[in-house]
This record gives sequence, C-alpha cells and structure tokens, in this order.
Amino acid sequence: MTKQPRATTQQRWVLALASVGSMVVALDTLVVASALTTIQAELGASLSELEWTVNAYNLTFAVLMVSAAAAGDRWGRTRTFAAGFALFTVASAICALASSVGLLIAARALQGVGAAVVTPLAIGLVGAAFPTANRGWATGVFGALTGVAVLSGPLVGGAITQGLDWHWVFWVNVPVGLVLIPLVLRKIPESRGATRRLDVVGAVLAAAALLGVVWGLVRGPEHGWTSFEVLGSVAAGLLIGVAFVVWEHRTPEPMLPPALFRLRSFVATNLAGFFLTAALLGNLFFLTQFAQIVWQAGPLRAGLQILPWTATLFIVAPFAGRLADKIGERPLVITGLALQGFGLLIVAALAANGLTYGELVAPVIVAGAGVSLAMTAAQSAIVGSVPPEAVGIGSGVYGMMRQLGGVAGVAVMAAAFAGNGGYTSPQEFSDGFTWATATGGVLSLLGALAAVGLARRRLGRRATVVAIGAE
Repeated sequence: MTKQPRATTQQRWVLALASVGSMVVALDTLVVASALTTIQAELGASLSELEWTVNAYNLTFAVLMVSAAAAGDRWGRTRTFAAGFALFTVASAICALASSVGLLIAARALQGVGAAVVTPLAIGLVGAAFPTANRGWATGVFGALTGVAVLSGPLVGGAITQGLDWHWVFWVNVPVGLVLIPLVLRKIPESRGATRRLDVVGAVLAAAALLGVVWGLVRGPEHGWTSFEVLGSVAAGLLIGVAFVVWEHRTPEPMLPPALFRLRSFVATNLAGFFLTAALLGNLFFLTQFAQIVWQAGPLRAGLQILPWTATLFIVAPFAGRLADKIGERPLVITGLALQGFGLLIVAALAANGLTYGELVAPVIVAGAGVSLAMTAAQSAIVGSVPPEAVGIGSGVYGMMRQLGGVAGVAVMAAAFAGNGGYTSPQEFSDGFTWATATGGVLSLLGALAAVGLARRRLGRRATVVAIGAE
C-alpha cells in the first residue's frame, strides 16, 4: 500500500486558510437562528422581515456561487477569494451596526455575495494545492470543518447572543477578516482554472426570477395570496424564469449548462438536495424560536436543545460514507429523507398537543440521522452523476440548489406558520409551529420521492459523457 505523502508547509497554510474562510461563511448560514427572537424584540421585526434576515443571505449566496467560481478561474483564485472575504467582512460590520431591520437585511444580502465568492474558491484553492495522492485527505478535512461550522451555527449564535449581544454575532467576523485576508495574499500562491465566459445576464435573470417568487411567498401571509403585489411578484418571477431558461439555451457558455439537466441522476440528486435543505433550514428557523418563546429558554439553551438533531452528523456521516461505497447512494438518500420526514411529522403531531423537550429528543434524533444519511450520500451521488470534466460545474449547481432549498423552505414553512399562528402568545406560536413542522415533513418526503430517480449504481464515465455530448 502506497504511503500518503506528507503535506508541505505551504499546503497546510492553504488548507488552514481556505477552511477558516469556508467555516466562517458557513457558520453565518445558521448563526443568526438563535438570535431571531432577540432581533424580533429589539428591532420590532415582523415574520416576513425575520425571514429576509435569513433568506437575503442564502439567496445571493445561491445565485452567484457558480458565476463566482468562473470569476476566480479567470482573475485568479487567491485574489478573488481575498476580495470576496473582504466584502463579507465589510458587510458583517454593517450588519453589526444596523439599527433597523431594513439595513440588516440589505447587509445580509451583501454578506451573501461575499460568501458566494469565498465558498467555491476555497474548494478550488485546496484542489489546486494538493496532488491526487492526498487531495482526498485534504478535501475530507476541509469538508468536515465546514460541516462542523454549519451545524454549530445555532449553538454559537445562542452563546454569543446571550453572553454578549446579537450584534456580536456579526462583529466576530471582522477580526477574522482582518487577519485572514493578508495571510491569504501572502501564503497562498495564485492559481487559475480553465477560462470561462462569465454569464452575467444569466446570473441577473436567475436572481430576479428567484427574488420575484420568494418575495411573493414571503409577502403572501401578510398581504393576502390574491393581492396584486403577491400575484404580480410571483408572475413576474415565473416569466423572468422562462427568460432565464431561454437565455441559457442560447448563450455559448451558460451558467447552468442545459445538457446537465438531461441526466436523470443529476436532476434527481439536485431535487433531493433542494428538499433536504428546505426542510432542514426551515425547521431550524422555527425550532430555535419555539424553544425561546414556548419553553422560555435563553438563546444559549435553545442552541443546546437542538444539538440532538445536528450532532448526529458526527456519528452517522462516516458510517453513511462507507455504506454508500458498498450499496450505492440511492437507497441512502431515499431512506435518509424519509427518516427526516417521519421525524418531523412526529414532532408536529406532538406539538399539536403540547410538546415537551423530553418528547422532542427521539424524533429529532431520527430526523437528524436521516439528514446525515441523505446529505452524505447525495454529495457523493452528485460527483458520480456527471462526467469528470463537469464535476466542478456539477458540484456548483448542487451547492446552488441546496442554498435555494433553504430559501424556499423558510418561505414556504413561514407561510404555513402565518396561516395558523403568530407571535401574540406562546400558544399561538405553538399552533403555527405545528403546521410549519408538518410542512417540513412533507418537503422531506417529496425529496425522498425525487431521489427515486437516482441511478441504482453510479453512472459509468462513458455513458455519462455520451449523455452530455448529445447537446
């Protein structure tokens, strides 16, 4: 057996700095969750405004990720990574200084732009720095650290909010940026990828289409589903979405290559990832608030109370990875999403009659184990669903679809919440939470249904290349 080569000092610097950058932007996906109740009280935010503190970040993050990767390949990954983190740092400071919910939402959107640059380029920097012999080890470390950051978001946010103030959830990013950026420019050698034309028109059309649809979903509960604003926003979003599809078929270098969407496993994996994240982020959005409003827990305790859900990744994910190599990804993605749906539907049924923390633990462990199974297997499946030369763009599209799933999940589940509950009393919040959680369970089951389209085994390289070449 060939011994894995030892990483050089320069490679360790690349891995460390890229991982820190990725961890910080991943942390901000959920770090605000435990602070939502405090933000709602201090800034007088409505439900729709609370949604946008999460969705503004995820929306710009999702839409710009693929274009940012192309920009880094063209202009230099190190330089572009540093610029993206600089933007993220400035936006974090604006979030911390925000005295109104409107300014906070705008700054969160700007944060998302920086995150969209940092995430794909961090992966690219690690891939460029390590040869094939130890690239798997490096990307494994990188992925594990990023996963820890995502899952620890509510706990870290709760600790900071309770120990200091919710503004410090964002202030902590500033010193990290001031140290990280000069180190990146000094320690990481410049690298470039295959030059691709930036699909600026595609990115703008995609952002406008998604904004229109999500705006309608967020505003519907407050202004009425038949109001001119809601119907007009959704209709405009759908029309712009059609224009985006037409453009992607006509432009020579599209942001989302249409040929990829002729691959059944690729489409199925992206849909499964979309619904997986929709249910996960949507439920975390409400569960942290439920703990504080209904159980009267502080932000830190609320973060600790959802650990049985998020901590399952550390136990289940390694097992899931080995099992996927033996039996394939399809059964794991289907089973995982079904388990998440089953667990969330049990939580909803219990919440209808008054949910205690003791009752919550078992079903959220089931849901968390399901997430860990499905997430690990889906990440493997997306690589096997495209030809080797398309792995980069395929992974970028999958990352984008997962982020969009988070946006859609928060919006759809908030609509279910608003139609059946509110913030007037703990009982009213609990009523809305029941319907929102049940909706999350249904989203998970839809993901399991979509996963049926995965190939029973990984597509061989030859078959996949033929499918792409049919364009």
